[in-house]
Amino acid sequence: MGQWTDLDTPHGPVAAWRAEPTGPSRGALVLLQEIFGVNEHIRSVADRFGQAGYTTLAPDLFAPVQPHIELGYGSEDAARGGELRNAVGFDRAVEIAGAAAHRLQDEGLRTGAVGYCWGGSLAFLCNTRLGLPAVSYYGARTVPFLGEPTRAPIVFHFGERDASIPPEAIDAHRAALPNAPIYLYNAGHGFNCEPRPDYHADSADLAWRRTLDFFADALK
Repeated sequence: MGQWTDLDTPHGPVAAWRAEPTGPSRGALVLLQEIFGVNEHIRSVADRFGQAGYTTLAPDLFAPVQPHIELGYGSEDAARGGELRNAVGFDRAVEIAGAAAHRLQDEGLRTGAVGYCWGGSLAFLCNTRLGLPAVSYYGARTVPFLGEPTRAPIVFHFGERDASIPPEAIDAHRAALPNAPIYLYNAGHGFNCEPRPDYHADSADLAWRRTLDFFADALK
């Protein structure tokens, strides 16, 4: 099990959930939340990466606007999460992620980024702006940033039945990033998240194995 820690950022102190491996660390990850905060699900994902051998920090990206908020997956919470996402904005979120990455790098750990939903698009920006190897899960807001050149390896996971990411958006990723692996799954949006209606265990398991293989190579 991980625990909360404090993180100094350009936008003030931010809480972050930290998960540690039981043995020597294979590297470190900045885990980037959905629009529902660093809730129980995101903490469980961080813990799972810790169990896989990666020191993992999941910063509370909503902290500059409303710290310590944890939302569920109903329509009202989704609307509130969208409001908070828009209020924080991409630039502030990436700067907070950067502070988490610097903390881990200062500990001598090779560091990557992995994100889900909103965090999937942020993972892409952590690659282009911070130079971190990254894994992006169903980032629906990445297309406007595809002109930013990547600075490290990156992998994308998309659901073929994700109404928020139409085929033309995936085609735009392929055109902009011809050398990046782009994996499609017979699933909808949020297929990695157990509490969500679109959770798809087989897709989540396959994406998990591909993600671990990617980081084993990118952070070696």
